[in-house]
Amino acid sequence: MPSYRRPRVLLLIPHLGGGGAERVTALLAQCLSAEKYELHLGLITQKKIGGEGVPSWVHLHILDAPRVRAAAFRLLRLVRRVKPDLILSGMFHLNFLVLLLRPFFPLGTRVLVRQNGTVSAALAFGGLPWHTRFLYRLLYRRADRVICQTMAMAGDLASEIGLARDRLAVLPNPVDVEKIRNSIGGERRPWAGRGPHLVAVGRLSREKGFDLLLKAFASVRTEFPDACLLIAGSGPEESALKTQCHALGLDPAVRFAGHIVFPWTYCPDAALFVLPSRHEGLPNALLEAAAAGLPIVSMPASRGIVELVRDQPGVWLTPEVSAEALAASLLAALHAVRPGERFVHPFVEAFQIDRAVQAYETLIDQTLQQ
Repeated sequence: MPSYRRPRVLLLIPHLGGGGAERVTALLAQCLSAEKYELHLGLITQKKIGGEGVPSWVHLHILDAPRVRAAAFRLLRLVRRVKPDLILSGMFHLNFLVLLLRPFFPLGTRVLVRQNGTVSAALAFGGLPWHTRFLYRLLYRRADRVICQTMAMAGDLASEIGLARDRLAVLPNPVDVEKIRNSIGGERRPWAGRGPHLVAVGRLSREKGFDLLLKAFASVRTEFPDACLLIAGSGPEESALKTQCHALGLDPAVRFAGHIVFPWTYCPDAALFVLPSRHEGLPNALLEAAAAGLPIVSMPASRGIVELVRDQPGVWLTPEVSAEALAASLLAALHAVRPGERFVHPFVEAFQIDRAVQAYETLIDQTLQQ
């Protein structure tokens, strides 16, 4: 009798140690069942690996491409060598490459792609190549399913690029809620100044709105002169943001911490978590801050975010995306919150890692059976 072969699942991201999209895929690599699947993790632009956070049973593939769009031949060689039964790609520009190459994959290879932003907002905001809308419309139809994080994101994708609703799946981001809650009582990170201390996490790019946060924070300092802000993340706007910070006279009060693997380690002594984004899908940083119990001040960066946090205790949602509205909400929160006050944030329970991973496994199994 032939032995049972576990389905091969190839997870693809540009690299480890990035933002929320990379963390989601890294969590899936750690938590998807190794008994059910033979798991592979392909890192497109990673140059070396120390094995951080990747279990020993996951087969690692380091492609060392200079950028995602230059990785076509390396990725095709990897797929033909591994012969995965299913590929799950985790970021939109990598999704484009995977779907462009799909006709050259071994027959029967299933493809799931995860959409990590609201398409209409991203296209309207600018900064993307003129042909991005065309690529969405042309290539996303090649996916077996497109994974969205909220119903609002799925509806936006369907209307924006004409994708049929039965090709969309709404799955929660996996968040290790218990790990975050258990870590809060551990080693405390040092903060400069008396505070209150504010923390924001995300890629330093224009859509994340850190320039708006710096303007708002300058206003906050007029009423809270000892307030401090930590910004965790890296990206193309770092130099411009540091220049703006200096021009606003905020150098002593703002720390650019770079990429932090576990940003919730700064939560114990933080007064507020701030999400200043102009547009977002549903960032893991917001969910991780909620798991840590932090009071939250958020821009209405997407309909999904608004529907999730509107009227929730311990959340201040700005009425619009602007520095002025953000400053007003920050001040309202700081005046209302007692030192060290924390909130349960029950909305984060739907993103518990075991529930989210089970939802991903169900979708994988259904797709493999098609």
